[in-house]
Amino acid sequence: MRTIVCLLVGAVCAANVAAQTARINQDESKVPEFTLPEILVSESGQRISTVEEWETVRKPEILSFFSENVYGETPKERIPVKWTVLSEIGDALDGKATFRQVLFTFGNPDRTVDAILLLVIPNKKEGPVPAFVSYNFNGNHSICDDQRIYYPPIFHKVKAPDDISWERGNQKSRWNLDMIVDAGYALATMCYHDICPDNPALRDCSIASLFSGFNRNMQDYNEWGAIGAWAWGLSRIADYLETVDEIDASRLAVMGHSRQGKAAIWAGAQDERFKVVISNESGCTGAALSKRVFGENLSWITSRFGYWFCPAYRQYADREEALPYDQHQLLAVIAPRHLYVSSAEEDKWSDPKGEFLAAYHAGEVYELYGLKGLADSVMPEIHHPVHCDVAYHVRAGKHDVTDYDWSCYLDYCDKYL
Repeated sequence: MRTIVCLLVGAVCAANVAAQTARINQDESKVPEFTLPEILVSESGQRISTVEEWETVRKPEILSFFSENVYGETPKERIPVKWTVLSEIGDALDGKATFRQVLFTFGNPDRTVDAILLLVIPNKKEGPVPAFVSYNFNGNHSICDDQRIYYPPIFHKVKAPDDISWERGNQKSRWNLDMIVDAGYALATMCYHDICPDNPALRDCSIASLFSGFNRNMQDYNEWGAIGAWAWGLSRIADYLETVDEIDASRLAVMGHSRQGKAAIWAGAQDERFKVVISNESGCTGAALSKRVFGENLSWITSRFGYWFCPAYRQYADREEALPYDQHQLLAVIAPRHLYVSSAEEDKWSDPKGEFLAAYHAGEVYELYGLKGLADSVMPEIHHPVHCDVAYHVRAGKHDVTDYDWSCYLDYCDKYL
């Protein structure tokens, strides 16, 4: 009987997946008609026309909505952290850089969560250097072939040790460390699983478990999900960089790809220490407009990855038209700091046009500050980046981070950092 029940449950789940997949739209002619929520009109109907009105009235409303209904409320409680330098590798990248590995121990003697930061610092520099803050997906050891880089503390819990995705250097194509260091930038990276495993069954291994009132088996309606936890962790990396003599913590750029692009946007919206916020193909509930219902949609993302968000977000599954806010408003919160959104031509799942339009419409707020948003509502051609105070490019290829992306980000940060 148990076998029959399991087979029936499996069949129902497979049918649900097939039904949801069938509702994924990747045809521009089938995008529904929609009206974007106003950025510069408050909930009371007040027209926002000054920076002061934006900062005191509209910006708090937008942050409040996304906190209470999308990513969840970031706890105000402070969690103690201890930083321990594990190793200093001064001859990395053929002598061009120093690899510093730092253990972050969050919590107290009764319960702790460990994470390892890999800090890549150019050896050739004059004074403190700017830095990119970014998570990696498969461990610090995955970003290059150096045998001296440690595996992440969460390693044995997240995946089997023989899983090919954990092989050393398996994602080095996404991290051109020579290009970053040669341009005079540091990189601070950490495996995102260390902060919050991308698996709801391991929620008690997350930093969320260190906060008062944590219940591994349930979430309150507005309780933060994994994206909120990852964003919190990016800010904790910024805390550490403020103590590092070689880093100019007034010139930090946060960069994230895919789901970590969503986290980078949410971190940048909340933490003004990130002077440049870079979204690399972050898609649904990242940089893309939800109301276009193109590519990954709210029904799909909340059913597959509901634990990324607060439970309240599920009320908008299959109801994008009911959303009182959309992602262009969240991107606008980053102003007057600098925003870069990028897409890939073949990455229909992330809705390149929706990402571009969100960045374009965020420009209204940049103009309030006397800054320059994207001037044209028509997407630029492939490999024609637009680098204003709001930047955008679309490149050839699929869902990934490439040398072309990094070259664009470095050029942009050279200009604005």
